[in-house]
Amino acid sequence: MRLVILEDYDQASEWAAKYICNRIIQFKPSQGRYFTLGLPTGNTPLGCYRKLIEYHKNGDLSFKYVKTFNMDEYVGLPRNHPESYHSYMWNNFFKHIDIDPNNAHILDGNAPDLQAECDAFEKKIEEAGGIDLFVGGIGPDGHIAFNEPGSSLSSRTRLKTLAMDTILANAKYFDGDLSKVPTMALTVGVGTVMDAREVMILITGAHKAFALYKAIEEGVNHMWTVSAFQQHPRTIFVCDEDATLELRVKTVKYFKG
Repeated sequence: MRLVILEDYDQASEWAAKYICNRIIQFKPSQGRYFTLGLPTGNTPLGCYRKLIEYHKNGDLSFKYVKTFNMDEYVGLPRNHPESYHSYMWNNFFKHIDIDPNNAHILDGNAPDLQAECDAFEKKIEEAGGIDLFVGGIGPDGHIAFNEPGSSLSSRTRLKTLAMDTILANAKYFDGDLSKVPTMALTVGVGTVMDAREVMILITGAHKAFALYKAIEEGVNHMWTVSAFQQHPRTIFVCDEDATLELRVKTVKYFKG
């Protein structure tokens, strides 16, 4: 497990984007050999996405032979709703790069059979050869994707009821109206992300500091689902200084050193 501590959000975003960029370039993807990338939504990855778009526009990075799999999607929100994760990904990332739309996989929260949709998503990941690099963010309660506190650490892609903390946190995207916030989502499982060859978790801001502490300084705990990645052979936590406020001084010194 690595913990990379950068000064602020912008530096953390740039470091993460450079890491993704280098991984794709080193892989040398081609027609018969796609690089597979797991992607998150939310506020945290926006800076990283902006940097990746910049690298693409500068001619340094192509997504022509990249397949992406998104972590989650709300249930019952129309695909073209401004707060759906389809809209988020296309507006903030996909439409600015050269990815083939057929290679950008996002769960369908309006599928007639939601469990069949989840099973098909797992199969698509398997058929793509697994995920090379899964990028994630976390909630203040330490959840990864929509694997809320109490989720099984061996879980697969499935339907989840959202915790009240998550609904409250998401209300700001729905004009502060709780009645408009979806209460269910389709999400990859903790086990799905654990299967990736490499995992990079982005954690920024003082409001995520306690979750980072639980993620790396305490034991593996299904009430803080991000803590599972202590057991992954290749995990990188990328954070800013504000997110380290709850960590012991010697932990910070060790990882900085």
